[in-house]
Amino acid sequence: MYTIGSFAALYSVEVLSRDDDKITVRLHNFPIQYANALRRICLNGVPVLAVDVVDIVQNTSVLADEGLAHRLGLVPLITERGRLNTPETCDCGREEGCANCRVLLTLDSGSAGETTTLTTARISSDNPSVRPVSDDIPIVQLAPSQRVEVECHARLGRGTDHAKWNASNVSILTGTEEEGLVLTVESAGAMDPADILLAGMDELAGRLESFRESASAIPAQS
Repeated sequence: MYTIGSFAALYSVEVLSRDDDKITVRLHNFPIQYANALRRICLNGVPVLAVDVVDIVQNTSVLADEGLAHRLGLVPLITERGRLNTPETCDCGREEGCANCRVLLTLDSGSAGETTTLTTARISSDNPSVRPVSDDIPIVQLAPSQRVEVECHARLGRGTDHAKWNASNVSILTGTEEEGLVLTVESAGAMDPADILLAGMDELAGRLESFRESASAIPAQS
């Protein structure tokens, strides 16, 4: 029977392949239930950044305000593991957040005299480490004299709350416990795939410890 302590002492991870988008590892001595829990956490349980609140200053584009906000929410933002707090764990305790748990992004298309495509290149961030994964993501096409000006607030969230916070596009588990289970994680773009795996392990360890504490608080039957 496995306990949290013996599990941590026994397992090992072998990197089989790795590139900018995907990592494949072999999990040695992982019980399949833990390996599958890790797979699911890597898919939608690792906190990543996404736009959560959009304040429309001006929008004369063909997109309604709701459509514009939706597109901005789906723009993947570079997320460095451990740099920001999730809102529920931040010490500020404020609903509007602070610099440790929120990032302000601004977008101003300016006024153009010809038809242009507004892209993520026009997004500015008050945190240098947080920015769109690409400058070439189209947001909306603007006709002459049309303009978009917005302020966005991004925060960490999990894919279990909304797909915009999914850390991975793909998380696949194959193999057997005897030979070593093989886990492949493909990043959705916000995080390095190795960081997703490491953050997933931290998340799994934290959930197991929380479960252990809850279980130990159950009174024993007399």
